[in-house]
Amino acid sequence: MGQAATVTTIEVDENEYGSWTVFLVRGEMDLVTSPRIRRRVHDAVAGGRHDLVIDLSAVRFCDSSGVGVLIAARRLLRSCGGRLRLILPEDDDGTGHVGRVLAALGVRRLFEVYVDVPTALTEASVPRQARTAAGLSPPDRIAP
Repeated sequence: MGQAATVTTIEVDENEYGSWTVFLVRGEMDLVTSPRIRRRVHDAVAGGRHDLVIDLSAVRFCDSSGVGVLIAARRLLRSCGGRLRLILPEDDDGTGHVGRVLAALGVRRLFEVYVDVPTALTEASVPRQARTAAGLSPPDRIAP
């Protein structure tokens, strides 16, 4: 008997918070599942929603096709005057899986990165990488 095929899965929940649309992505972002995320982003933009947060905290795997979707989403939103913010929580070593993939490919600096959704939704939020570069504490440690 042969081994059972491994099926990659992706789930995307969508919520609206004021002008922001938040996608909570769970599962694996790969060649098979990435087109679903791309379609959700395009549908949101076509529906007039130009401020997106993509929460990648529950993504356990991301390959270059997943990164391609994030880059394409950034390009699409910039072209229509929108904003894209990513949620990339950190593991014990200071980075998460998707963050490591983005860093390894040299594209993490392209994105506004936040530690959680509430921080990303705060209008005055400063991305984590900008705060770190300025020598400030991460946004999740700042009192409101």
